[in-house]
Amino acid sequence: MKSVFTLMFYFSLSGILSANPVNDSTAVALEEVTIMENRIGIPFNKVSRNISVVSRKEIETTPARSIQEVLSFTPGLDVRQRGVSGVQANIGIRGGGFEQTLMLINGIKLTDPQTGNHMMNIPVPLQSIQRIEVLKGPGSRIFGQNAFAGAINLITTLPETKSLQIQGFGGDFGMRGGHIITSMPVGKYRQTLSVSHDASEGHQYNSDFKVTNVFYESGIELNEKNELNAMFGFSDRNFGANGFYTDLFPDQWESLQTYLSSVSHTYDHNNLYFQTRAYWRRNIDEFRLRRNEPEFFTNNHVSDVLALEFNASYTSDLGITGFGVEGRQESIDSNNLGQRSREFLGLFAEHRIEIGQKTDIRAGVYSNYFNEYGWKHFPGAEIGFQASPSNRFYGNFGISYRIPSYTELFYQDASNTSNPNLLPEEASNYEFGWKLNRSRLRAEVVYFYRYTQNLIDYTRLPSNQTPNPNQWTPGNVSEVTFNGVETAIQYKVNWGLTNARLTEVSASYNYIRADLVQPEEIESRFALNSLRNQIIAGIQAELFGKAELTVKSRYLERIALDPYFLLDARIDFNRLKTFGLFVEVSNITNTQYIEAGFVQMPGRWAKAGFNLNLF
Repeated sequence: MKSVFTLMFYFSLSGILSANPVNDSTAVALEEVTIMENRIGIPFNKVSRNISVVSRKEIETTPARSIQEVLSFTPGLDVRQRGVSGVQANIGIRGGGFEQTLMLINGIKLTDPQTGNHMMNIPVPLQSIQRIEVLKGPGSRIFGQNAFAGAINLITTLPETKSLQIQGFGGDFGMRGGHIITSMPVGKYRQTLSVSHDASEGHQYNSDFKVTNVFYESGIELNEKNELNAMFGFSDRNFGANGFYTDLFPDQWESLQTYLSSVSHTYDHNNLYFQTRAYWRRNIDEFRLRRNEPEFFTNNHVSDVLALEFNASYTSDLGITGFGVEGRQESIDSNNLGQRSREFLGLFAEHRIEIGQKTDIRAGVYSNYFNEYGWKHFPGAEIGFQASPSNRFYGNFGISYRIPSYTELFYQDASNTSNPNLLPEEASNYEFGWKLNRSRLRAEVVYFYRYTQNLIDYTRLPSNQTPNPNQWTPGNVSEVTFNGVETAIQYKVNWGLTNARLTEVSASYNYIRADLVQPEEIESRFALNSLRNQIIAGIQAELFGKAELTVKSRYLERIALDPYFLLDARIDFNRLKTFGLFVEVSNITNTQYIEAGFVQMPGRWAKAGFNLNLF
């Protein structure tokens, strides 16, 4: 069956490409995007980093029901899901683990002191995301200490016109759900409210789930210079966790509630910009080894993050200067980890200057004070050379830094022990790349190198004891080197017949080599599980002037797991009209595979639904 669907896909693509071209000479202009960093915003075509941008159209047409699933089609990202529809997923970048990737919403950090497993508890429905910016490589100089291997920034917007969008869907495994999004501006006061709900009976025993997200955002322009914004999000997810953390207890169960709120003030006039904001994030986690027997083993954790930030930039004849300060307190109340808190202070400074018409340089430093480790400084620099309007060469260097989570420091159970003496992770990063950016074509080739000291990994000595083998223990691995090549191409085309027209072709290949220095007899939980080879390819086509077809294929090979191939497709009918329909099929080839833990992912499964776009 896998071979049949694969052949159908490539024969269909070949047929469209060999057809006569449609008589349409209009160039398809690729969208110009300003990358939304907290201090200095830079047009996408002038950025000297490897950054992927997922547009609103891509979010809508990708065969996916969650942010996690959309990101799984982004080149260079290692998305490991336990279940579907965003129940729980870990994201790695360039061989990094889930603790080393920072998630943000409009620049607000979603750090979780308990564990990076909760980083993707995003309290924003997928349909509220305008675009996604994926920074690959060190982000400590830009976003702070948790952006060790990269950062993912989810961008939302506040519409200035009224709107109401409704979607409903159903599918295999008892899947059902939908969302409602409404924009209700009142004069200069803009606001949007979105609610989504996804549920399923599960694709295997004890894999049912319910996920509900509520998101509210508002803003008001006080005058031409000043603006106030507020944001609130809530996520509630309950799910059977069969195989999530161990295969010895198939009745594992978990319940999570995540709250996020923020308020900010922005001043923007002439050459001066500054923003002050405060935010609070709370995560409530209840985990049971036996779903219906909480007295057998239950962990209860409540973590809080309170932060205050000030970011600013000033434009002069010498370029753009950015500076900022952040203060953050993290705390946890847990029956396993105890009652703990810690405080951070961070200082940012950077400057970007253009030399002549073709060269630009950006350099800066992030200084962090943590009460247990003192001051640490993380410099970085970028240089870009615009060889022609469409060709850009660049290189950069940066230092990464991450402190251990409370789980790594203090968590203990029958399978794991703790290590309160862990040291922070540090890494030196280098990147060299080339970008091609034309009206129809984008391409990029990048080489990266990361040398890590004190990488935190769980290890153990092999044991024949069952069901009680040696415990996993977190520790600092002395030396680890990651290097690799990233390539991607996206081409806007206009080929085909009158009623079937190919509009876009994309492909990417990523290779990572990991050199880990440790004794051969040691078993590693995370460090030897990174991606080695990743191939992603896709096409988009228009059918009969009303339907859009998106087909995505992926080949993934990890160091310690069997490789696998996935094929997904979606058809949208009247997507932008008042009433539309969609059908999507995931894992068309019915591949059997595992991404994280011991969770067997679903085979082929289909969903269908409707969209209503009112006023």
